[in-house]
Amino acid sequence: MNRISIMGCPMDVATVSETVDVIDHAICKNKFTQHVVVNVAKLVNMQNDLVLSNSIRECDIINIDGMGIVLGARFLGYKIPERVAGIDLFLKLISMSAKKNYPIYLLGSKDEVVKNTATKLRLLYPKINIAGYHHGYFWENEEEIVKKIKVSGAKLLFVAITSPKKENFINRWKEKLGVTFVMGVGGTFDVISGKVNRAPLWMQKYGLEWFFRIIQEPRRMWKRYLVTNTKFLIMLVRHKFSKNNK
Repeated sequence: MNRISIMGCPMDVATVSETVDVIDHAICKNKFTQHVVVNVAKLVNMQNDLVLSNSIRECDIINIDGMGIVLGARFLGYKIPERVAGIDLFLKLISMSAKKNYPIYLLGSKDEVVKNTATKLRLLYPKINIAGYHHGYFWENEEEIVKKIKVSGAKLLFVAITSPKKENFINRWKEKLGVTFVMGVGGTFDVISGKVNRAPLWMQKYGLEWFFRIIQEPRRMWKRYLVTNTKFLIMLVRHKFSKNNK
């Protein structure tokens, strides 16, 4: 994978399949890998949140998620083959884990959602080894949850908690989790469990998943996308201008 830097954030240029191969190789070598995907909101928030920025920078793999980042990187002259959506990578890694008998741990979302996610994954991948799961409301007992993950014997940990909590949790406890691979998956459990719907394929193809989310949750999402996307566009133009004048 080729690593680039945009607005102070390192990013790895890779396809979904290339990323899976790198992760699988690291697991086979028992090499710990900390993974994150970067979208517009994270890139914008990183500029003023040093803790989040450090948590992302210290990751071994930083995939480009969100068409905003893909198009922005292309605008800056980088060749980006495709976006690596967190949910797509998650499902590929689940399929790989089922085939190779890698035990996994699911952490995050509400109790009912994570339970339904585990049930759905067992239906989709009968050979999947789910070493354990736990909801995402454990902030008064972080160390206890970390111990549960470690003794579970899981090799892969998927954390479905909102940003920046999940990135900072992973970076804070990475050396004590006992897993070989850890990845934040945001709202993936909500989709897998059936709590919310994912955008149709044609909207995914044209980078309109953000618009689909606004339609589903207009009160919560419209301001978030309006503010962060506007900030990103301003940052992008300034970054392009500064690059051209170096």
